[in-house]
Amino acid sequence: MKIKHIEHIGIAVRSLEQAIAFYETKLGLPCYAIEEVPEQKVRTAFFKVGQTKVELLESTDPEGPIGKFIENRGEGVHHIAFATEGLQENLDELARNGIRLIDKNPRYGAEGLHIAFLHPKDTLGVLTELCENPKQ
Repeated sequence: MKIKHIEHIGIAVRSLEQAIAFYETKLGLPCYAIEEVPEQKVRTAFFKVGQTKVELLESTDPEGPIGKFIENRGEGVHHIAFATEGLQENLDELARNGIRLIDKNPRYGAEGLHIAFLHPKDTLGVLTELCENPKQ
C-alpha cells in the first residue's frame, strides 16, 4: 500500500459554528468549505494547513457516529485520514493481512472523496480513514 500524505485530521465538535469561529479568529485559519454528508449524519467544515486539512465534524443526529463519539468521549480528535491510491485494492490487502475493516468497500465522503475506515482495535487505538480522490 502506498500512503501519499495525511489527507486530514477529523475533530468531533458539538457546535460547528463555535468551532469555526475559534479556528478563524484564534488560529487565523479560514474555513474554505462547509458540507453536510447525510449518509454519515454529519456536517463538516474544512481548513487547509499546508497540504493537510483539518475537518471539523458536527453530528446531525445524536445516534450518528459523531453524536455517539461526543456522548462517550467528548469533543476532540476523532480520526486521522490518509490519502491513498487504489483504495479497494488496499482494503482487500489489509483484510488479507488480518486488519479489521469498518468499510469493506469504499463509500462516499465529504469533498467527493471515496473513503473507508479501519477498525481502531487493529490500528493502535486510532480510528484510521483511507481516502481516494476518484478524479485523480
